[in-house]
Amino acid sequence: MKLQLIIATLLCLSGITLLFLGFWIPPQGEIDPSVLVAFGETSTFAGALFGVDYRYRRKIEN
Repeated sequence: MKLQLIIATLLCLSGITLLFLGFWIPPQGEIDPSVLVAFGETSTFAGALFGVDYRYRRKIEN
């Protein structure tokens, strides 16, 4: 469970890093739609990885 939380956190941080890089890579101040899509996909994957496993572990315990 701890490993999955670490992976989910790293995926979210990498997505946030992509967003910030969009401010410094030319054209500055404009976030390319591909960066936004990449961030959305990493956030969705992290949420699914952590959330689905958490739900089923709790369901099995009960």
